[in-house]
Amino acid sequence: MCHVFSGIPMAEYESETRSVRLAGYSTSIRLEVMYWRVLEDLAQAQGMTLPRFLTALYDEVLELHGEARNFASLLRCACLRFAETGRTTTLPVRVAA
Repeated sequence: MCHVFSGIPMAEYESETRSVRLAGYSTSIRLEVMYWRVLEDLAQAQGMTLPRFLTALYDEVLELHGEARNFASLLRCACLRFAETGRTTTLPVRVAA
């Protein structure tokens, strides 16, 4: 088996819980450390701070779907999509005025 995956430092896939404010409510999101790092990069690519990016994405999901079920899974998928684009493409995120 290739050591590309088994050689990932354990610190990269340990979970980290962060408190965030979404839709005016304080909540917590638990993701692996590696995902938080990619989300920071993604937010920077959007010209936003991570809290602002999370809020914009959450608000957009509410607008499109009426609810944001399993937001942590959506964030993981956003990280994968960002990786698929080569991390150079700005992803379309609508920011409410």
